[in-house]
Amino acid sequence: MPSKLTIIVRRLFCSFVVLAAFHATADAKGDHPPKPNVVLIFVDDMGYGDLGCYGNSKIKTPNIDKLAAQGQRWTSFYSSGSTCVPSRTGLMSGRHPALLGNQKLPASPKSLLAAMFKRQGYATAILGKWHLAGYPKDFTQSPMHPLECGFDYHFGTPGSNDVPAPVGKKQNRDVFDACHKTTFQVPLIRGREIVEFPVNQELFTKRYTEEAVKWIHARKDERFFLYLAHNMPHAPVFASQAFQGKSDGGRYGDVVEEIDWSVGKVVAALKEAGVDKNTLVVFTSDNGPWSMFGPHGGTAGPLRGEKGTSWEGGFRVPGIFNWPGEIKPSTIDGMAANLDLYATFAALAGGDEPADKPGYISTDMTGTLLREEASPRTQWLFTGGGADAFRSGKYKIHLATKTHSSDPDTRKRVPPVKLDPPLLFDLEGEISEQTNLADSKPDEVARLLAEMKAFRSK
Repeated sequence: MPSKLTIIVRRLFCSFVVLAAFHATADAKGDHPPKPNVVLIFVDDMGYGDLGCYGNSKIKTPNIDKLAAQGQRWTSFYSSGSTCVPSRTGLMSGRHPALLGNQKLPASPKSLLAAMFKRQGYATAILGKWHLAGYPKDFTQSPMHPLECGFDYHFGTPGSNDVPAPVGKKQNRDVFDACHKTTFQVPLIRGREIVEFPVNQELFTKRYTEEAVKWIHARKDERFFLYLAHNMPHAPVFASQAFQGKSDGGRYGDVVEEIDWSVGKVVAALKEAGVDKNTLVVFTSDNGPWSMFGPHGGTAGPLRGEKGTSWEGGFRVPGIFNWPGEIKPSTIDGMAANLDLYATFAALAGGDEPADKPGYISTDMTGTLLREEASPRTQWLFTGGGADAFRSGKYKIHLATKTHSSDPDTRKRVPPVKLDPPLLFDLEGEISEQTNLADSKPDEVARLLAEMKAFRSK
């Protein structure tokens, strides 16, 4: 029989082990969570008001709504641009597209997001739209092909699903109304091989989803970064047969509801693979909706403007973050932008940041995501297509505006209207940017002009 002293020592040892395990668990769930897998779902031209969790009553999005309800839903999450390429430039580089200077992205492909993950031992894949290489004569050999920028695996299109336009036509409302699933001569490429030309656009979302599920299961024993960059719901919009004519939101609603189905399948795959609790899922859009194309475009909801403008509807997009056990359910009203994902992912993965690159202004969001601290971003610069605006705190000024990017029939660019003095809006008091406060708050206008100048010098 053990002595009393032996029993006491054993009990003390057991207590020490329990306490050590408790503190290790607390540490993992506190400031030092384990390096997660990351699934970044990036949709094309989805508006702030297109999802149920952002107020849409016609389009049913139960899977995305659940992702938001069980994670963080951000109400002031911005794209880096109000059109496709600038937004992806910010996302992939952490650099503001208006502040790149002479050092464009092709000068440093190894500083892009996927390359950062790869250096940390992550398996990396892009499924969907790239649109960081323009439209070279042979995209499969482009020096800015995803396989040259840190991705191990690639399956998708060089850019948007409306390029090139049919011969002798422009990408306008009439063409979008009349086109069918293979009207636009868009290639589908796996790695460096064209597997279908022209691609059947009705199958975009279905194919990417099936590919994502398969890839997740194949990489479940590795850390991975999956960039699921849907071509939809960019005009012209197409859904697979199972979703056609099913939504109360019309043709566009069919497409969004298929994307919601896709999100459900991806989340289910993570659970089936046993990696859901160590995976951060992010859902957002590249910019606001192309509302000028009617049934081919979405809604910005309560926001003014659309894609291609500096109004909130052009830049403010859904921003949803879900990581079971690490991110507590909440709504975040603080400001952030998609270029902030670079610093955030680098912090979580233990990666390096390209802080020496011109325009790198990415801020780490992990304090807000994991500890519900205030968001570190308090300013944002809205640029592109001649539109020009700046936000600091709750106030926003416009120095040049436009109602939409181009004429929906002729596709001629709409020139911006320059404003002197600038317009001033209180976004906390009125999200729809209707009441100009410039005359009553000249000090705020002056403050924002000074801060805007300083921001541009970063």
